[in-house]
Amino acid sequence: MNKIIIAFAVAAAVAGCAKRPDAIVQVEKAKLDDLSKQQISAANGDAFGVFLVGVPIGSVAGGDKEGEIAASKGKVSAMQSAGMSKGCKLPG
Repeated sequence: MNKIIIAFAVAAAVAGCAKRPDAIVQVEKAKLDDLSKQQISAANGDAFGVFLVGVPIGSVAGGDKEGEIAASKGKVSAMQSAGMSKGCKLPG
């Protein structure tokens, strides 16, 4: 019976572990960096397309990530503000 209780307690402790706030911010920053690269590529495609054919090819092809970037920037900013208000050391 004690083994079952111990196993349950260990399972609950492992399942209840939350990520550290700095890890969450880093994940979101990585997502933001990836979206930013995609947006730069779409902007370059638009410039090239407008120059050659008069059509913003990057945006037409679904490459515009403006909304996703705005949401991601908002999340990163909110997490950084929350961390600073709680006195957490934030990564650079």
